[in-house]
Amino acid sequence: MTAAAAPSHTAQPWPARIENPDAPGRAVVICEHASNRFPEAFGTLGLTASQRRAHIAWDPGALGLARELARALDSPLVSAPLSRLIHDCNRPPDAAGAMAARSEVHDIPGNAALSAAARLERVDAVYRPFHDGLRALILQRMTLGLAPVLVTIHSFAPVFHGKPRSVQFGVIHDADRRLADAVMVAAKALSLETRLNQPYSAAEGVTHTLALQATPYGLPNVMLEVRNDLIATPDAENQIATLLAPVLAEAIAALTPQSGTAAARTG
Repeated sequence: MTAAAAPSHTAQPWPARIENPDAPGRAVVICEHASNRFPEAFGTLGLTASQRRAHIAWDPGALGLARELARALDSPLVSAPLSRLIHDCNRPPDAAGAMAARSEVHDIPGNAALSAAARLERVDAVYRPFHDGLRALILQRMTLGLAPVLVTIHSFAPVFHGKPRSVQFGVIHDADRRLADAVMVAAKALSLETRLNQPYSAAEGVTHTLALQATPYGLPNVMLEVRNDLIATPDAENQIATLLAPVLAEAIAALTPQSGTAAARTG
């Protein structure tokens, strides 16, 4: 088992994976925690194979769910290609959680006492290519008059620090709550236990992508969290996507195209 490789300042860039960039739907579906890949340039960070498969390394089921939702909404999908433990693309580079030295109850040896040079290498290789690619897609769609809305897809563990979570579907907003409120209205008919700003909220720093990529342009946005035991297989991902796609479509339709580029309303 190897820890993180010493910074070489030659790590290749890992750009965002963009699927169906020309799809006409308004949603831009985003999955920042799509992968548990640990490329050789960064090593295993000192983690076991089981740790690298666990929720600390990625959001299990999130990418499959995001793909199904993007397909149903005829929209593009933007996903991160590497484990969030190398660099969490949903955290700013100066945040402790961007290259966490500890996640839940697990120490991350390869992230302990990282030098400034090593951190910068990861920013340049992982964080910047992801957000540059996402921003380019958003600006292209704005220029084409597609009135984009941003939808980030995540999953969460059913038990956290020994405490079970009853919520099944979380709807989280940053400063602009228009789309989150519309999703909550549309989700009333769901059989899922749905909560606003649970199991996380913006106060915990989980809406970085929305604040960075949507808020400056006044674009409606929302973060969706699904409990990962509900999307543990491809069939389960498809079933949850079948439930959520009409909810998202209804919520997006409730927003006028003009509201997609207007100044964000808060409250």
